Amino acid sequence: MVISKANINGNPFIGAFCIATDSYALIGNTAAEKSHAMVRKSLGVDAHSVSIDNSDLIGIYAVANSRAILVPEIISQSELASIRRHLPGISVETFATDLNALGNNILANDSIAVVSPEFSEEETAEIGRKLQVKPLRMSFGGFNTVGANNVLTNKGMVLNNNASDEEVAAIKPHVKGVSQSTANLGSLSVRLSSIANSNGAILGQETTGFEIARIMEGLDLSD
Repeated sequence: MVISKANINGNPFIGAFCIATDSYALIGNTAAEKSHAMVRKSLGVDAHSVSIDNSDLIGIYAVANSRAILVPEIISQSELASIRRHLPGISVETFATDLNALGNNILANDSIAVVSPEFSEEETAEIGRKLQVKPLRMSFGGFNTVGANNVLTNKGMVLNNNASDEEVAAIKPHVKGVSQSTANLGSLSVRLSSIANSNGAILGQETTGFEIARIMEGLDLSD
């Protein structure tokens, strides 16, 4: 397992610029080649350069698993075509919602999607269909932005430190393991501070050794 620390475009909130699955990663167009190399080394997948609504904030706008990618309708047709061209075997779907920051409001792996309670039941069901997983409307630690404040892979989950015992108990039946942590020296935006899949994790440059240990535990990345 490879655990690395990095910035992207000089920013330790690297999860805002990139998302990863066990099959591929998407990264903002302006990310340097060293960021692509870090993804390949740490996560074992290639990072494809894309944009959404002329923005590099891929981790804020998009949510993905190994089978599907969900993007907001503000994406241009040329940007949508670019993602589909990079990943011909992956379902790339648009989703109409006022919550355009899908990456901040949805957390997915290949089995479940944890969905902000601000989405309606109908929207939640549609998210599940498009990502081809079981959807769960939940929040953790007072944050409806479940995709910004928590990390989920096929091997485990890290909840922000404010999550209650009851919230931890509620998600445990749906994941292989759970820990709680901050990242980037105390930030509760754990997913925006990280890029992770089953193979490894890249953490924001400010992340401490104690935070790294807690994140590794939850994502089952210990040797």
